[in-house]
Amino acid sequence: MTCDESIGDDVNKLFQQLTGMGKALKIKKLFHAPFTLHQSLISLIEREAGYGEKGRIIFKFNALTEAQVIKALYRASQAGVKIDLIIRGICCLRPGVPGLSENIRVRSIIGRFLEHTRVYYFGNQGRPQVYCSSADAMERNLLNRVETAFPVEDPALIARLREDLDTYLADNCQSWVLQPDGTYLQNHPAEGEEPVASQLVLLDRLTSSSG
Repeated sequence: MTCDESIGDDVNKLFQQLTGMGKALKIKKLFHAPFTLHQSLISLIEREAGYGEKGRIIFKFNALTEAQVIKALYRASQAGVKIDLIIRGICCLRPGVPGLSENIRVRSIIGRFLEHTRVYYFGNQGRPQVYCSSADAMERNLLNRVETAFPVEDPALIARLREDLDTYLADNCQSWVLQPDGTYLQNHPAEGEEPVASQLVLLDRLTSSSG
């Protein structure tokens, strides 16, 4: 739900296009597949690559298989961008390969809930740019289906999403970390380290805030 009139207007134009009631109209804020989402995602990755070691990318997907997105992430890693990918299912990118992807970490969260949220987080030199989306980074989603990504512009909501993403990245109970050879190793709390099960932490956070 949003009261942003620009996004509401974009959604109206998108449905006009889908129903054949209108031509391809100019959309202001939404990225939409199979038209603008793929290239917009790559352009945002390339922008972070231009920031070098000051760049920051966090993605949460169900799957990452699309070749051009993977290549863009490799280039960003080589430029020094710190990249964290939270990918529950298939991932065709190999993290931690020297000279290619040593700045990329990939983890899969396997817990109580079968999650389907997709979040694209770009650091943008301290001015975070964040999108929520229906699309995984797969060819079928980005190039062959109707999918959308919308910007999150409220600073409080951006901060909340970043806090949630950081909770996933801190998980040491339900996370499996992808290795350079394609195998996964389960994370376990180090000696003396507090256990963090991200889904349970988020569940507790949500129930506490709603109570």
